[in-house]
Amino acid sequence: MALEHAILVSLLEQPGSGYELARRFDRSIGRFWTATHQQIYRVLRRMEADGWIAAEEVAQDGRPDKKVYSAAAPGRAVLAGWLREPVEPETVRHELAVKIRAAAFDDPSALVAEVERHRESHAALLARYLSGERRDFPAGAALDAQQQLQHVVLRGGIEYERMTLAWLDDVLATLHRLGN
Repeated sequence: MALEHAILVSLLEQPGSGYELARRFDRSIGRFWTATHQQIYRVLRRMEADGWIAAEEVAQDGRPDKKVYSAAAPGRAVLAGWLREPVEPETVRHELAVKIRAAAFDDPSALVAEVERHRESHAALLARYLSGERRDFPAGAALDAQQQLQHVVLRGGIEYERMTLAWLDDVLATLHRLGN
Protein backbone atom coordinates (compact mmCIF):
# COMPACT_ATOMS: atom_id res chain seq x y z
CA MET A 1 0.00 0.00 0.00
CA ALA A 2 1.20 3.45 -0.76
CA LEU A 3 0.62 6.49 1.39
CA GLU A 4 -1.50 7.83 -1.47
CA HIS A 5 -4.06 5.09 -0.88
CA ALA A 6 -4.32 5.82 2.83
CA ILE A 7 -4.74 9.54 2.08
CA LEU A 8 -7.43 8.84 -0.53
CA VAL A 9 -9.38 6.70 1.93
CA SER A 10 -9.12 9.39 4.59
CA LEU A 11 -10.24 12.12 2.17
CA LEU A 12 -13.16 10.02 0.96
CA GLU A 13 -14.22 9.56 4.57
CA GLN A 14 -13.93 13.31 5.16
CA PRO A 15 -12.23 16.12 3.21
CA GLY A 16 -9.60 18.00 5.18
CA SER A 17 -6.52 20.15 5.27
CA GLY A 18 -3.02 18.74 5.41
CA TYR A 19 -2.95 19.50 9.12
CA GLU A 20 -6.26 17.70 9.68
CA LEU A 21 -5.00 14.68 7.71
CA ALA A 22 -1.81 14.59 9.77
CA ARG A 23 -3.92 14.60 12.95
CA ARG A 24 -6.04 11.73 11.62
CA PHE A 25 -2.86 9.77 10.95
CA ASP A 26 -1.66 10.52 14.47
CA ARG A 27 -4.99 9.45 16.01
CA SER A 28 -6.19 6.47 14.02
CA ILE A 29 -4.74 5.65 10.62
CA GLY A 30 -1.22 5.80 12.02
CA ARG A 31 -1.66 2.50 13.86
CA PHE A 32 -1.70 0.64 10.57
CA TRP A 33 -0.03 3.11 8.21
CA THR A 34 2.46 5.62 9.55
CA ALA A 35 3.53 8.84 7.90
CA THR A 36 5.24 11.98 9.06
CA HIS A 37 3.58 15.33 8.56
CA GLN A 38 6.23 16.19 5.96
CA GLN A 39 5.49 13.00 4.01
CA ILE A 40 1.76 13.75 4.04
CA TYR A 41 2.26 17.28 2.74
CA ARG A 42 4.71 16.12 0.05
CA VAL A 43 2.32 13.41 -1.16
CA LEU A 44 -0.65 15.82 -1.08
CA ARG A 45 1.22 18.18 -3.43
CA ARG A 46 2.03 15.33 -5.80
CA MET A 47 -1.53 13.96 -5.71
CA GLU A 48 -2.92 17.43 -6.44
CA ALA A 49 -0.51 17.85 -9.36
CA ASP A 50 -1.57 14.42 -10.69
CA GLY A 51 -5.25 15.37 -10.41
CA TRP A 52 -6.05 12.67 -7.85
CA ILE A 53 -7.28 15.23 -5.33
CA ALA A 54 -8.72 18.72 -5.53
CA ALA A 55 -7.92 21.57 -3.18
CA GLU A 56 -10.16 24.44 -2.16
CA GLU A 57 -8.74 27.57 -0.51
CA VAL A 58 -10.66 28.36 2.67
CA ALA A 59 -10.28 31.77 4.31
CA GLN A 60 -9.66 31.81 8.06
CA ASP A 61 -10.04 34.75 10.42
CA GLY A 62 -6.70 35.91 11.79
CA ARG A 63 -4.83 33.03 10.20
CA PRO A 64 -3.52 32.23 6.74
CA ASP A 65 -5.94 30.60 4.31
CA LYS A 66 -5.90 26.81 4.33
CA LYS A 67 -6.29 24.24 1.59
CA VAL A 68 -9.04 21.69 2.11
CA TYR A 69 -8.46 18.58 0.02
CA SER A 70 -11.00 16.13 -1.34
CA ALA A 71 -10.69 13.07 -3.56
CA ALA A 72 -11.22 13.76 -7.28
CA ALA A 73 -12.53 11.30 -9.89
CA PRO A 74 -9.02 10.20 -11.02
CA GLY A 75 -8.13 9.50 -7.37
CA ARG A 76 -11.29 7.44 -6.91
CA ALA A 77 -10.36 5.47 -10.05
CA VAL A 78 -6.85 4.81 -8.70
CA LEU A 79 -8.31 3.65 -5.39
CA ALA A 80 -10.84 1.39 -7.16
CA GLY A 81 -8.03 -0.23 -9.16
CA TRP A 82 -5.93 -0.70 -6.04
CA LEU A 83 -8.86 -2.33 -4.19
CA ARG A 84 -8.96 -5.04 -6.85
CA GLU A 85 -5.25 -5.87 -6.64
CA PRO A 86 -4.23 -8.89 -4.54
CA VAL A 87 -2.55 -8.24 -1.20
CA GLU A 88 0.20 -10.54 0.02
CA PRO A 89 0.13 -11.60 3.67
CA GLU A 90 2.35 -9.28 5.66
CA THR A 91 5.60 -10.36 7.21
CA VAL A 92 6.07 -9.22 10.76
CA ARG A 93 9.31 -7.89 12.14
CA HIS A 94 9.09 -8.08 15.90
CA GLU A 95 12.25 -6.99 17.66
CA LEU A 96 10.87 -7.72 21.12
CA ALA A 97 10.21 -11.35 20.12
CA VAL A 98 13.83 -11.71 19.02
CA LYS A 99 15.00 -10.20 22.32
CA ILE A 100 12.81 -12.67 24.22
CA ARG A 101 14.46 -15.56 22.39
CA ALA A 102 17.87 -14.02 23.05
CA ALA A 103 17.14 -13.93 26.78
CA ALA A 104 17.94 -17.66 26.82
CA PHE A 105 21.59 -16.63 26.46
CA ASP A 106 21.58 -14.07 29.28
CA ASP A 107 19.46 -13.25 32.31
CA PRO A 108 15.76 -13.57 31.32
CA SER A 109 14.72 -11.26 34.16
CA ALA A 110 16.67 -8.46 32.45
CA LEU A 111 13.78 -8.16 29.96
CA VAL A 112 10.98 -7.83 32.52
CA ALA A 113 11.00 -4.01 32.58
CA GLU A 114 11.00 -3.82 28.79
CA VAL A 115 8.12 -6.27 28.43
CA GLU A 116 6.19 -4.36 31.13
CA ARG A 117 6.79 -1.14 29.17
CA HIS A 118 5.37 -2.75 26.04
CA ARG A 119 2.43 -4.08 28.04
CA GLU A 120 1.62 -0.61 29.40
CA SER A 121 1.75 0.84 25.89
CA HIS A 122 -0.57 -1.83 24.48
CA ALA A 123 -2.95 -1.53 27.46
CA ALA A 124 -3.16 2.24 26.92
CA LEU A 125 -3.83 1.74 23.22
CA LEU A 126 -6.54 -0.83 23.96
CA ALA A 127 -8.17 1.62 26.38
CA ARG A 128 -8.06 4.31 23.68
CA TYR A 129 -9.59 1.94 21.11
CA LEU A 130 -12.36 0.90 23.53
CA SER A 131 -13.10 4.52 24.39
CA GLY A 132 -13.28 5.39 20.70
CA GLU A 133 -15.56 2.43 20.09
CA ARG A 134 -17.96 3.57 22.84
CA ARG A 135 -17.88 7.13 21.48
CA ASP A 136 -18.15 6.40 17.75
CA PHE A 137 -20.12 3.13 17.66
CA PRO A 138 -22.65 3.04 20.50
CA ALA A 139 -24.35 -0.31 21.07
CA GLY A 140 -27.49 -0.71 19.00
CA ALA A 141 -26.76 2.28 16.73
CA ALA A 142 -27.64 1.90 13.06
CA LEU A 143 -24.41 2.15 11.07
CA ASP A 144 -24.03 2.94 7.39
CA ALA A 145 -21.60 0.94 5.22
CA GLN A 146 -18.69 3.31 5.88
CA GLN A 147 -19.23 3.15 9.63
CA GLN A 148 -19.57 -0.65 9.58
CA LEU A 149 -16.25 -0.97 7.77
CA GLN A 150 -14.55 1.52 10.09
CA HIS A 151 -15.92 -0.41 13.05
CA VAL A 152 -14.73 -3.79 11.77
CA VAL A 153 -11.20 -2.36 11.38
CA LEU A 154 -11.39 -0.96 14.92
CA ARG A 155 -12.61 -4.32 16.25
CA GLY A 156 -9.61 -5.94 14.58
CA GLY A 157 -7.34 -3.48 16.38
CA ILE A 158 -9.10 -4.19 19.68
CA GLU A 159 -8.69 -7.95 19.25
CA TYR A 160 -5.04 -7.52 18.20
CA GLU A 161 -4.32 -5.51 21.36
CA ARG A 162 -6.14 -8.05 23.55
CA MET A 163 -4.13 -10.87 21.96
CA THR A 164 -0.89 -8.91 22.40
CA LEU A 165 -1.66 -8.24 26.07
CA ALA A 166 -2.40 -11.94 26.68
CA TRP A 167 0.89 -12.84 24.99
CA LEU A 168 2.84 -10.24 26.98
CA ASP A 169 1.29 -11.59 30.21
CA ASP A 170 2.47 -15.06 29.15
CA VAL A 171 5.95 -13.69 28.40
CA LEU A 172 6.11 -11.98 31.80
CA ALA A 173 5.03 -15.15 33.59
CA THR A 174 7.69 -17.12 31.71
CA LEU A 175 10.41 -14.55 32.42
CA HIS A 176 9.51 -14.52 36.12
CA ARG A 177 9.50 -18.31 36.26
CA LEU A 178 12.91 -18.51 34.56
CA GLY A 179 14.35 -15.70 36.66
CA ASN A 180 13.69 -17.53 39.92
